[in-house]
Amino acid sequence: MSFILLGQMGFVGACSLHRDDTEDIHKHETFNCSEYGNGSCSESERPLGIRAAMYSFMAGAIFITVFGNLTMIISISYFKQLHTPTNFLILSMAVTDFLLGFTIMPYSMIRSVEKCWYFGLTFCKIHYSFDLMLSITSIFHLCSVAIDRFYAICYPLRYSTKMTIPVIKRLLLLCWSVPGAFAFGVVFSEAYADGIEGYDILVACSSSCPVMFNKLWGTTLFMAGFFTPGSVMVGIYGKIFAVSKKHSRAINNLPENQNNQMRKDKKAAKTLGIVMGVFLLCWFPCFFTILLDPFLNFSTPIVLFDALTWFGYFNSTCNPLIYGFFYPWFRRALKYIFLGKIFSSHFHNTNLFTQKETE
Repeated sequence: MSFILLGQMGFVGACSLHRDDTEDIHKHETFNCSEYGNGSCSESERPLGIRAAMYSFMAGAIFITVFGNLTMIISISYFKQLHTPTNFLILSMAVTDFLLGFTIMPYSMIRSVEKCWYFGLTFCKIHYSFDLMLSITSIFHLCSVAIDRFYAICYPLRYSTKMTIPVIKRLLLLCWSVPGAFAFGVVFSEAYADGIEGYDILVACSSSCPVMFNKLWGTTLFMAGFFTPGSVMVGIYGKIFAVSKKHSRAINNLPENQNNQMRKDKKAAKTLGIVMGVFLLCWFPCFFTILLDPFLNFSTPIVLFDALTWFGYFNSTCNPLIYGFFYPWFRRALKYIFLGKIFSSHFHNTNLFTQKETE
């Protein structure tokens, strides 16, 4: 979730004024925009070597994010054996991460390295809206996966009737529509900046894609977009692992087929629990800083905000790596994709699980 904040010091960033970005400047005939930043977008303050290193590192993260999540999307979509309710949720979450890497991170990379936004005010709002939407969509997906695993482990006999494909479709609709409506509504209404003195002038005097949250919307975003769903998710996984611990003591007394299914469900819950933990670790600093900054008179350094934003982005980079480490079927699917076997007829019926994994 990328953003640029403006403090009492004025415009933060090295960009020149674009008077056609907004007509607000005409309302302030005597206002001197040079007070808020007289740098040039064509010249970066960073040495060439540092910029090259930043581009290389960020481009590598983008490549892993796009390629890894695209592989996950192809694997689950193509192989019929992977068409399960849980995997459909994971598929949709991979689409979220793929879109972040493909449509958001490249523009954020240029802004972060060059310290300027070259793409205009309208696209700035579109970019930020999608950025905000995708970050909230991710946590909504993780909540849905937690609910799915809750029924699979805590109520295994009711799982097939509770987590049906129609239910999954409704969950996915919720995961995408609510964050989308929230993000685009808040950003394009500019409600997030209500009451912030001088915001219109600072926007008019910059081309850095400036976005800042007032106290009300900073708190709302943190509570509704992160803290509440995150707390629900942690609570559900706490219950899951408590039940799993009880199952571990009784697992040897169960019939073999039920025993095997419980082992698989526990492993899936553990893997997805790690995914959840990585998400919370990566995004908490960013959301928490958004919450605190308006109460600190917008004094957080822009470099820190940028670093926390990219730390959040790296969550989307980590997810396919986690799946590849914990799921052998994902590694096999990746191999088949590389070898081009998915273009063979009827290969979508291939068994991706070894005998040991199905036992």
